[in-house]
Amino acid sequence: MKKLALVDLEAVWAELGDELEAAVLRVCRSHRYVGGDEITSFESDFASFLGAEHVIGVANGTDAIELALRALGIGPGDEVLVPANTFIATAEAVSATGAAPRFVDVEEESGLIDLGDAAARLTPVTRAVIPVHLYGRMVDMAAVMRFAAENDLMIVEDAAQAHGARRDGRSAGTVGHVGCFSFYPGKNLGALGDAGAAVTGDARLAEQIRLLRDHGRAGRDVHVVIGRNSRLDPMQAAVLSAKLPHLERWTEARRAAAAALREKLPAQILDPPVDEPTAEVHHLFPVLLEGRDELAEHLREAGIMTGVHYRTAMPDTPAFAGSGEPCLAARERARRQLSLPMHPHLASEDLERITTAVGAFAAQAGTASPR
Repeated sequence: MKKLALVDLEAVWAELGDELEAAVLRVCRSHRYVGGDEITSFESDFASFLGAEHVIGVANGTDAIELALRALGIGPGDEVLVPANTFIATAEAVSATGAAPRFVDVEEESGLIDLGDAAARLTPVTRAVIPVHLYGRMVDMAAVMRFAAENDLMIVEDAAQAHGARRDGRSAGTVGHVGCFSFYPGKNLGALGDAGAAVTGDARLAEQIRLLRDHGRAGRDVHVVIGRNSRLDPMQAAVLSAKLPHLERWTEARRAAAAALREKLPAQILDPPVDEPTAEVHHLFPVLLEGRDELAEHLREAGIMTGVHYRTAMPDTPAFAGSGEPCLAARERARRQLSLPMHPHLASEDLERITTAVGAFAAQAGTASPR
């Protein structure tokens, strides 16, 4: 029986392999292996796609967050609010600046940052907040903007899972002071390796991030700040340029797959949808249930791959142990959440196979039944 992948990169290659090979070959034949037109072209195209003024390509999504924070002047002695339900890179980037992540609980229903809890965790040295558009589900940025304005905070959006999500007419990554994207291969817009970008409407911040990504260099042998080497690779930029025209179509395919799953999966295991359909691009499709690991094994035996995003709330990880108060809703989601296959190449029979297998498990467990 054919295995159903959690993320099917083989299907992407089957669809676009010739275009991707041509993009890589174009870079090889140009002999321009660092910098150049491939990068500026992708930055321009991605800015147009987002409706953003400035896109700065960097080596990966983690660097995008770190460089954004550094450009905003965040450093030792500062605290940054970070949701506890996220990948470690969000908090890791804060630590890399010398600042401290202060973990915030999440909403039980969405898994996104709980601004009420964020308000309770403010301290005199809190300088910024990082809303994470997790699972491809866009945070209510109007509420974040009000919260930040009331508390004199800067906003760095982690949009690593939300390429193309839009809410209230704005794209994820374009509302705060800086937005940060990852183009890791499994993302909705993925490269063939690590890649990332920072996005901003502030020309001064854009220039500062450009300096920081390239050794603080304003010209040959002119280094005006201490930066680092975090340049976007031109081969990855060429690949991303080849994939970008397909992103909207892939997003619609994800939305159709998510709708088919929501229609037939047991209602008790589903998060409620975001109120604005375009605010979800379904990077992941998480469900919540007791017996998460048992369901994962049941699906594995049926040839259906799953994942856990994320198994441990950030303040409960060894890396950040003792870093703050427990985040109980994030801890509960970590215990119960399981990601089902989600990608734009799921066929109707694949979706039927998933819902049938989950329904069979639910019936055996006696905890839920399909609607």
